[in-house]
Amino acid sequence: MDLLSMKNDLSIKSKNGISFLLAGTIVWGIITILFLQSFEISMKNIFALYSTGLMFPLSVILSKIMNVDWKAKGNQLGNLGLILNVAQFIYFPLIFWAMISNPDEMIVYFAIITSSHFFPYGWVYHSKVYYILSPIMVLVVFIIGLLLKDEYMWVIPFTMFISLIMLSVFLFIDYKKKLMISSKKMKDYNVS
Repeated sequence: MDLLSMKNDLSIKSKNGISFLLAGTIVWGIITILFLQSFEISMKNIFALYSTGLMFPLSVILSKIMNVDWKAKGNQLGNLGLILNVAQFIYFPLIFWAMISNPDEMIVYFAIITSSHFFPYGWVYHSKVYYILSPIMVLVVFIIGLLLKDEYMWVIPFTMFISLIMLSVFLFIDYKKKLMISSKKMKDYNVS
């Protein structure tokens, strides 16, 4: 199997990583609710980081519900998606620094790191959607973060929530196109 075939196979088997994105959507929804509360910003930040602990279990549950092979058994690129996801943890010292030095803007750092970590998935899943929406998400969060006053920081996680929904919809459309093309190729192959 050539590299492009492996990427398309991975895209179809894992449905472009949508189960992980939907788990992230739930987590950013929780973070939005946290940031709408009246307690101190340092507690909001701590609870926001704690809520990320739900990410992996939710992803596995959603993968089962959606019949997603998130491990992509039999595909040599299968572990790459997981490695890229874990790679964002390398940036967590930046988030901790923001929590200590500028807690009011920590959520902006967190949202930018999350948004930017999607970019390499464009290569992994052979999908322009990641290449296009990841930088757009980063820029939107950055601009909103510059314009907001502290009491409106809930808009940042809400923006991530909406962005992840949009990303998931476009990736699902991309997945369906690839599935249709793959099914047609298999049908043509079986006929000949």
